[in-house]
Amino acid sequence: MSGSTTRAGFVALIGEPNAGKSTLLNRMVGAKVSIVTHKVQTTRARIRGIALEGAAQIVFVDTPGIFRPRRRLDRSMVAAAWGGASDADIILLLVEAHRGLTDGVQSIIDALKEQETRTPVALIINKIDRVKSEVLLALSQQLNEAFAFERSFMISAERGHGCDDLRKWLAETLPEGPWLYPEDQIADLPMRMIAAEITREKLTLRLHEEIPYQLTVETEGWEERKDGSARVDQVIYVARTGHKGIVLGKGGETVKAVGQAARAELEEFMGRRIHLFLQVRVRENWQNEAERYSEMGLDFRDGG
Repeated sequence: MSGSTTRAGFVALIGEPNAGKSTLLNRMVGAKVSIVTHKVQTTRARIRGIALEGAAQIVFVDTPGIFRPRRRLDRSMVAAAWGGASDADIILLLVEAHRGLTDGVQSIIDALKEQETRTPVALIINKIDRVKSEVLLALSQQLNEAFAFERSFMISAERGHGCDDLRKWLAETLPEGPWLYPEDQIADLPMRMIAAEITREKLTLRLHEEIPYQLTVETEGWEERKDGSARVDQVIYVARTGHKGIVLGKGGETVKAVGQAARAELEEFMGRRIHLFLQVRVRENWQNEAERYSEMGLDFRDGG
């Protein structure tokens, strides 16, 4: 870094649920730091992933998808998304190429106009492999007429197309200043929360339509062992007694499979042995408990 001007800052990823924000974050960072599933609204907290490009340190803030909130948890998630955008040096609005200018995207654009933000906002049309080039060009023109974007990028976060150009532009556009995190750090979430997110992702993938939004995972204990391994104790909170049986599965097979998958990914992420122990507890009102929100990195009061 000597001899070159360092740059650093925060880049907020906003958009509708399932627009590909978590996939883009993981692509940019080069490691899996955000939960990625086929389910919408899987990201709950503001997750920060850190990427390096030349002398620039780009801190991505993966926010929950912006949607019409119905429950307290939904309202807290949407507040977290807008909070992440208001704190950023650059905002990236992700739009799915095949869905185009939906009512949800229009409402986000309207909100950006209302805020009269001076923060540069770039348009990211994602999943470009799903539509033809003439559709992309027409969509880009339509969106740029709806809002004065600083730049427009067409990418596939999943395949990596266009991501290098985006990363270079971000590195050139961020403000000059010292790096905000150590060079080898890729996320600013505590390992306890990353571990909980990994287990929650495995549950979401395994249970599909059944109860993903009615559960949360917390890392209750973390014990470092002399042999370099760690014992991790986690609790899966569900809202109803019937949900507990679904999470456990016949003879405990579901929770066992989830635990094995989560442990394998956690070991790969940390590069060492992990002993993972899961419990399932019923807490009917967990979505209205301030403590649960703190564990997710959300503000309970935002849901009021």
